[in-house]
Amino acid sequence: MALQHLDNRAARRLFLDRHALGEQPAGPSRGADLERLIRRLGFVQLDSINTLARAHDMILYARRPTYRPGNLKRLYEVDRALFEHWTHDAAVIPIAFYPHWRLRFARDAETLKARWRNWRRDGFEARFDDVLAHIRAHGPVGSSDLGKDEKKSAGGWWDWHPSKTALEYLWRSGALAVVGRDGFQKRYDLAERVIDSAPDVPDPEETIAWCCDAALDRLGFATSGEIAAFWDTVTAQEARAWCARALAEGRIVEATLDCADGRVRRVFARPDLTEAAAAAPAPPGRMRVLSPFDPALRDRARAERLFGFSYRIEVFTPAARRKYGYYVFPLIEADRMVGRVDMKADRPNGVLALRALWPEPGVRWTAARQARLESELARVLRFADLRDVAWHDGWLRST
Repeated sequence: MALQHLDNRAARRLFLDRHALGEQPAGPSRGADLERLIRRLGFVQLDSINTLARAHDMILYARRPTYRPGNLKRLYEVDRALFEHWTHDAAVIPIAFYPHWRLRFARDAETLKARWRNWRRDGFEARFDDVLAHIRAHGPVGSSDLGKDEKKSAGGWWDWHPSKTALEYLWRSGALAVVGRDGFQKRYDLAERVIDSAPDVPDPEETIAWCCDAALDRLGFATSGEIAAFWDTVTAQEARAWCARALAEGRIVEATLDCADGRVRRVFARPDLTEAAAAAPAPPGRMRVLSPFDPALRDRARAERLFGFSYRIEVFTPAARRKYGYYVFPLIEADRMVGRVDMKADRPNGVLALRALWPEPGVRWTAARQARLESELARVLRFADLRDVAWHDGWLRST
């Protein structure tokens, strides 16, 4: 029997639909409506970089332009509809998924203890009981509330004192929960006080199956490696075994799709793949600014295969300088990546400083496209609470 096949346009349409970028960016963006959007995405990555707005806020704004950062903060810190933990990076995740993080807690408890013993060697394990006792007696804490007299490690990301390492370990292994952030600093409390214990803890096989099913449904099509990487909880071997079982049972099929460069890629998908792709809406033609950490682009290799969009930060000119800054914003128009823009909020002056824009190869920067950009920037100004755009000289660059 011939494999189902998607041309590149159909694959992009289905992929964008699964990432909530296939419909008009509109609709309510708070409370239960916001939780449903995050559940549809699976999670939203958190990131501290704030050149315009934080990554998680940009991700949600791109899909719901009425969204404002306070909406997520309330859903997370007040309504407790989300919890914070790790996927491929720190993320907020629907609380309904919490039972399946028990496997992640157990695995992190084992791997991080061994890894951090080798890296840290500062006795963080000896701080566990004291840290838990302090939180039990005094309530939520940040890392600055503990370990004031402890020596930090030498420099870099690991500039942590032992109590900070203990807090992170106890959070990653499930004893603590993050209850919110002051600025971007985590505050921790006992998980038992914050999150109701699940009456039934799924066994590992159930969680592995859930992770694989949920990943494939949110991607539309994927290799076993992409399925494993989505939540970054199951191993590559477990994902391959799940795909083999699901294929034998007829719950998934093998299919092929055309990549942007003309190559053909073999993937797994649901049996109704071609019908789902045909039913996916045509993405809206308006231009949108995306976060570099947007879930549709997070896997850089997949973004290049699917959209021909090479988001490489280590790209150098002949003068050996980086061609694109680390935090340039991708621009999407319908199902096509049309450029990337280097811009930053100059908050003291209330302006958005647009320093450079690079159209993608083959994209003409026409008057109509410029008008669409200016319409999107007007929306961005409202979102970021800025007044105007400052266009730097020579902002339109060649690729």
